Amino acid sequence: MSSTRIDAEALRRLPKAVLHDHLDGGLRPATVVELAEAVGHTLPTTDPDELAAWYVEAANSGDLVRYIATFEHTLAVMQNREGLLRTAEEYVLDLAADGVVYGEVRYAPELNTRGGLTMSEVVETVQEGLAAGMAKAAAAGTPVRVGTLLCGMRMFDRVREAADLAVAFRDAGVVGFDIAGAEDGFPPADHLDAFAHLRRESVPFTIHAGEAHGLPSIHQALQVCGAQRVGHGVRITEDIVDGKLGRLAGWVRDRRIALEMCPTSNLQTGAATSIAGHPITALKDLGFRVTLNTDNRLVSGTTMTREMSLLVEQAGWTAEDLRTVTVNAVKSAFLPFDERNALIRDVVLPGYERVL
Repeated sequence: MSSTRIDAEALRRLPKAVLHDHLDGGLRPATVVELAEAVGHTLPTTDPDELAAWYVEAANSGDLVRYIATFEHTLAVMQNREGLLRTAEEYVLDLAADGVVYGEVRYAPELNTRGGLTMSEVVETVQEGLAAGMAKAAAAGTPVRVGTLLCGMRMFDRVREAADLAVAFRDAGVVGFDIAGAEDGFPPADHLDAFAHLRRESVPFTIHAGEAHGLPSIHQALQVCGAQRVGHGVRITEDIVDGKLGRLAGWVRDRRIALEMCPTSNLQTGAATSIAGHPITALKDLGFRVTLNTDNRLVSGTTMTREMSLLVEQAGWTAEDLRTVTVNAVKSAFLPFDERNALIRDVVLPGYERVL
């Protein structure tokens, strides 16, 4: 296979898997406008196209803290049952339209309680919306499976509570856990109690690390906290010199620890300087289990199709490369082994053969 002549429509139809995507970073601009009017929240603009452009401009600041601040407006419209149901359902339908066959969506329930919902009610409502979206996508002939990662906010004090919810809802669509928020100054080891609880209960988790903070955050995430994947992890390259892997980089590669890489988002937060020079390509070539992700589709103005297209056009990726990162993602999904194998065998590989 070669992707040198893959057009945009073929890229859209390729089966995709996304492991790192935030619910509150992927709303439709028109939905934000409509829901904001309903709850009386003031937006930078009420024109959907202008709002979409505002998000991307704000996110292009190169500052992770300012990037995170853009979520004020999406979160404002996700504080009641109506907002959560609609955004969760539309999230799934948007993945299906983008050719995604498996996705993991993450969010922090504590950020959706300002309207009076409990964290448990937030999770129940989001799961209801996701289920409705999956049913509609299947009925339309574009089935997609979506699992949920619950997040704790690393700079606040409800991480253990979120971890308890991940355990409680493990048989109701929640497949794992994460901590999110500003990395610098808030090390993952601050939340060892939550991670120990998850390990005791056999609930898998990933940790945002190696984006705004360097190798120590990756080391803590893996060797101290016990994460099974790393969110972003772009700064693992600091442990690679002239192609020679240091001990931490070797550990990550040799144990097939997935790196949830998000090229456009990393450019916006200053974790990378260009698509052509993004670490995902070098790490792929060195044999790391890299995966391709959107992070926040509204905030980054992106889709999985766009992320693939950028790598093809600017980093020389082939169709085989795209297939590899898709298979990598499914292999690293927080699903049972037999279900991952079936998804690769019955959906991903035949899908690539049909399109290419």
